[in-house]
Amino acid sequence: MITGEIKSKVDRIWDSMWSGGISNPLSVIEQLTYLLFIKRLDELHTLRERKAARTGSPIEEPIFREDQNALRWSRFKEMAPEQMFNTVRDKVFPFIKTLGGNGGTDEEGDSTYSHHMKDALFMMPTPRVLANVVDQLDGIDMNDADTKGDLYEYMLGKIASAGQNGQFRTPRHIIKLMVDMTAPVPKDVICDPACGTAGFLIAASEYLRTHHADAIYKSEESRRRFNGGTFHGFDFDSTMLRIGSMNMLLHGVENPDIRYKDSLAQSDEYDAEKYSLILANPPFAGSLDYESTAKDLQQIVKTKKTELLFLALFLRLLQTGGRAAVIVPDGVLFGSSKAHKTLRKILVEDQKLDAVISMPSGVFKPYAGVSTAILLFTKTGHVGKSAGGTDHVWYYDMQSDGFSLDDKRSPQPDKSDLPDILAKWRGLRDGTIPTSNFTLRTSQSFLVPKDEIAGNDYDLSINRYKEVEYEAVEHDPPQEILARLARLEEEIAEGRRELEGMLR
Repeated sequence: MITGEIKSKVDRIWDSMWSGGISNPLSVIEQLTYLLFIKRLDELHTLRERKAARTGSPIEEPIFREDQNALRWSRFKEMAPEQMFNTVRDKVFPFIKTLGGNGGTDEEGDSTYSHHMKDALFMMPTPRVLANVVDQLDGIDMNDADTKGDLYEYMLGKIASAGQNGQFRTPRHIIKLMVDMTAPVPKDVICDPACGTAGFLIAASEYLRTHHADAIYKSEESRRRFNGGTFHGFDFDSTMLRIGSMNMLLHGVENPDIRYKDSLAQSDEYDAEKYSLILANPPFAGSLDYESTAKDLQQIVKTKKTELLFLALFLRLLQTGGRAAVIVPDGVLFGSSKAHKTLRKILVEDQKLDAVISMPSGVFKPYAGVSTAILLFTKTGHVGKSAGGTDHVWYYDMQSDGFSLDDKRSPQPDKSDLPDILAKWRGLRDGTIPTSNFTLRTSQSFLVPKDEIAGNDYDLSINRYKEVEYEAVEHDPPQEILARLARLEEEIAEGRRELEGMLR
């Protein structure tokens, strides 16, 4: 988690920009992201320079040419404020808009990144404000990917509307758990229909690099597929699209399909049944009008609730055999409306519901205190045409995620259930842990047969099936307790009489 020292640094930078005239919180985040991106580019180029110096070979894929050295953070940060301002505005900013064009292009000849950056504006008001912010950012080490993620999380948390708009980040350790459980492979086509800053897509790319680097880089075709055909993200916030594109480029994915799309409003045959893996934590902000919702989603389930519409969307986007790991609010699991029940029945009867992982309500603090769960399911057939596949559903009652569940979210690494969740899930999937180990309903994880779920009106909440063991507590006989009370009352009365006698 982000440290108090980095928090105070970000607060000071935020105040500098606010007092300098940038009053829109999203604009502050965007301008800070550009500068962090520019700083990280220089750090990456420096690493490649050092590698080239060690091996005595030319720099691999240099970010800056020899004649562009003045555009590097380590160079312009030493300039006088006026010179720095002119360099960043007139040279560095146009330079970052042209990056990312070597990983494949879209139909118009631009990379995804440069397409989103076309509308980017340099809004630093004065040389003094820029110099002040650059000086303060220079003290933050950006080599650690967690630090970069923490910065985004903290900055987005400063937006007052973050909880309403759903623009807060999913904690990285929860993202990593979901990616590890779905275990992406190079042939996967991965989608997040509400990608924001692209946290799920980045985690999936890191998993693929760690576990399948040989397959990804075995040929130019496979490398191009990884950079341009594997990752797909939608969002309807242009700022988030720019931040997500920069984030993906920094993590080595040159041309992901990150594009503007209102996922719930736009029917798009192009995306239907296209993806083999969906990873998402979409915003669950109330209801939409029927008129503004895609008609193909209304055909799956007639509802205005965004959480149900997103689940219908996931089913629409997944190809047969595709799998999903998504976060839903607890209300999806036990809601009593016709739409709730219909969607749960589709998951259980028509598709293959694999697991329900109940998470404690503090996981998303300090941004939200809502109780949530991770759903893992596999699409086994076309929506509306039952193919089934659910035989039993694996439940896990997560008690702790390795952090305190209050607003501070202090690290508690010895209290994390995440390693146990992953180990049991893998063991159950590959058969190394027999299903007979998951019959006890009083334990933290157990299996529930499909017929029992159907008999409970497709209620998926863990409390419906988990059995609680109550410890027997022995109490003294009532007569003995009353006798003790009488003795105590007599002692109190005696003490009062003695006190009255002393006052006479």
